[in-house]
Amino acid sequence: MADLPPDAGTPRWVKVFGIILAIVVLLFIVVMMVAGGGAHGPGRHAPFGDAGTSLASVPQGHTSAHTQP
Repeated sequence: MADLPPDAGTPRWVKVFGIILAIVVLLFIVVMMVAGGGAHGPGRHAPFGDAGTSLASVPQGHTSAHTQP
């Protein structure tokens, strides 16, 4: 039987990809820790001081088309 070449190990592109992936993940974690994730809640997507007013603009007695009679 012919002698097989010795195992060359992990290809260089796999090592480079792994290092880049590890750096990106660590950078993401650091940014999330420093930034704190921002404010959470319904006011996050509304203009300043306008949180929750969209529900008050529904006329009294108005029924949604999705409600059962």
